Amino acid sequence: MNPWDDPRIAKGMAAQLAKRRERIAAGEKPLGWKVGLGAPAAMERLGTKGPGVGYLMQRGLLLTGATIAFAGWTKPVAECEIAVRMARDLPGGATAADARAAVKEILPAIEVADFDPPPTADNLDHVLANNIYARHVVLAGITRPGASVEGLTSRLIRRGAEAASTQDPEALTGKLDAIVAHVANTLAAYGEKLSAGDVIITGSITPPIMLEKDETELAHVLDPIGAVGVKFDWS
Repeated sequence: MNPWDDPRIAKGMAAQLAKRRERIAAGEKPLGWKVGLGAPAAMERLGTKGPGVGYLMQRGLLLTGATIAFAGWTKPVAECEIAVRMARDLPGGATAADARAAVKEILPAIEVADFDPPPTADNLDHVLANNIYARHVVLAGITRPGASVEGLTSRLIRRGAEAASTQDPEALTGKLDAIVAHVANTLAAYGEKLSAGDVIITGSITPPIMLEKDETELAHVLDPIGAVGVKFDWS
């Protein structure tokens, strides 16, 4: 069975994409897509065979150095990720090689989400319908051409110090080209398309960071490309 054939995923994706279409019809501009719940332990717990797919809108995009106000949030979580920008459309039936050829560039990203309620095997459709906790994605204007992660080191800077570092940024997420192909194939299964110019955030390189009220900022350094950072307002 393909990952997107799971009845829970089918139910959740139908509701999620209907909401996206409503938002676009109302005048909002799409940015691209996200994956989530794709770490091996999460998929085992949820009984899934691939990451979940959600959408990004331009109104959720922040540039590096921006401040996020957490008033009204329940459980703020940050994730250090690699973002992909597509050079051309990628239809269904895509392979990893097709995906590599369709990627324009990669760049460091931080997703900040409101992680409530926690995902379970029983509420997966609800989590997908509500767009996998999406709130904001933080990007910077620094990129590297192509889809290769060779030679990259991801470093999480938390409370002013390095809190995590890896030279294998695909260890938890899976291969970046396979993720891009998975997004294209999932979207095609539900009548959507991965398009030129779309941005995909490809999953958390480290375990999700449960933010605490003493934290005022966070940075993700993706050497040698560069860094992206975000500030927090808890008032």
